Amino acid sequence: MGVARMSHHPTRRVPASSLRRHAEHHRTDRIGWLRAAVLGANDGIVSTASLLVGVAAASASPGNMLVTGVAGLVAGAMSMAAGEYVSVHSQADTEAADLARERAELEADPVSETRELTAIYVARGLDAELAGQVAVQLMNHDALDAHARDELGIVPTLSARPLQAALASAATFAAGALLPLAVAALAPAQGLAGSIAAASLACLLGLGALAARVGGAPAWRGAARVGFWGALAMAITWAVGSLVGAAI
Repeated sequence: MGVARMSHHPTRRVPASSLRRHAEHHRTDRIGWLRAAVLGANDGIVSTASLLVGVAAASASPGNMLVTGVAGLVAGAMSMAAGEYVSVHSQADTEAADLARERAELEADPVSETRELTAIYVARGLDAELAGQVAVQLMNHDALDAHARDELGIVPTLSARPLQAALASAATFAAGALLPLAVAALAPAQGLAGSIAAASLACLLGLGALAARVGGAPAWRGAARVGFWGALAMAITWAVGSLVGAAI
């Protein structure tokens, strides 16, 4: 009776070279500037076009429309920059305060903080022993970074950058506002409101599609969303301008 031979396969070790991260292309690092840029350009087109359409509906002269549009461009760009800076800076201040509080807690009671991190990993699906090992290793490597990411949800690629957001908003608002202004300056006076609305709506559809593509979303969805709200804003402003123009 032959003895069955058992083959022993040694545990395969993963070579260190294979632990290197392979090249991946994610879009989360674009969120900060993309949000500010899309918001600025969209607001520049919609607000300036709506302003010009409303003034045109009130029977303003082409010269008065251009003055109104330029004033709207400058005021809007400065408003966007200031508002975005203050808003994003408030987020940055909150993140800094949370990190300072977490740093103090780590210095005061690192054992409790390790247990807290372990509980987070257990809730995410790791067993208690492995979660504890992961928590200890990450705490030894960079305790504040581990808690910032996994407890507070603060990720470097998504952190607030006030000046970047403010400049992007102002520049893109001005760029967006230039389109309806150019139409107001170059298009015939007859049917000027319709020309501004049509050109602005076409630009909004393109902007929405481009922003969606850059962010990895379907282009048609972004175009439809931006186009709908832009058309609605211009229609309402035109109606109000017509009513005011008829009343004065």
